[in-house]
Formats: sequence, structure tokens, C-alpha cells
Amino acid sequence: MNLLARRLPQAAASIAAAACLAAHAALPTVPSPAEAAPAVGASSLLQAGFGMFAVLALIFLCAWAARRFGLQRLGGGQSVKVVSSTVVGQRERVVVVEVGGTWLVLGVAAGRVNALHSLPAQALPAAAPARAVPDARLAGAAGLFAQKLRDSLGLAQRPHP
Repeated sequence: MNLLARRLPQAAASIAAAACLAAHAALPTVPSPAEAAPAVGASSLLQAGFGMFAVLALIFLCAWAARRFGLQRLGGGQSVKVVSSTVVGQRERVVVVEVGGTWLVLGVAAGRVNALHSLPAQALPAAAPARAVPDARLAGAAGLFAQKLRDSLGLAQRPHP
């Protein structure tokens, strides 16, 4: 009996401890300061900022490439083609459009398009001569650059008209 009397308080203490642990695990608790999340450091902010900058740069690069290389014109058999365009005012321009075998000269303004003239399609003139470079040194440098670019791409030099 003496043994039972000694073991009974120990068993009661173990049962009470187990009940406390079960109750503590079941109840929502507020984390102690030692368990709190660490503060955001400068390196993680820099990393997040760089990632956001990279994504925005990629978006702008894709938009520039689409505009530069005409990715919107991937459809092969287009029936309408812009032949030429020129700006005549802040919001006005004159556009020559080829539809079938006819060229339409259109006046395009904010919110409206007017047909100005219609004529049969013609062969496009050869490339317009390059603008005159005001400084002779720049003209020589531009020609040298063009020659080096043609050489590096393996293209033959075009004869001048």
C-alpha cells in the first residue's frame, strides 16, 4: 500500500501535465516574442525591388519588340496594307492605303477618317536617298559603320543610284 500511496501523486501529476499540454495545443495562442517573424531586411527589399524591375523591363521589352518587328502583322494574306503615312498636324495625318489594286488616300483626324482621293496601285519608288549629314566627319563615320555592319552580317554592298 505504501507503494501505491507513493505512485498515486506521481500518476496524478503526469495526468495533469498531459491535460495541460492537450489544452495548450488546442487553444489558440499568441506567439511569444521569441517566435515572432524576423523583421524584413534591406536585402529582401532589394531583391523584391529588383524582381519587380526585371518583370516591368521584360514587359516593356516585349512591347518594344512587337512594335519594332511588326508582330501584329503576322497574318499573311492581308487585304489592307498601309503604303505610306505622313503627319500634317498635331492629330491629323494623311495615309495611303492599298486595298486590292487600288490606293486610297485617307485623311485621318481624331475620331474620323475621310477619303481624299483614289488611284490605281503603283510600283513603290526606290528607297529615298538618306538625309544629308551636316558634318563631313559624321558622314564618313556613318559610312564606315554601315560598311562594318554589312561585313559582319556577310551582306554585299548595294550599288548607289
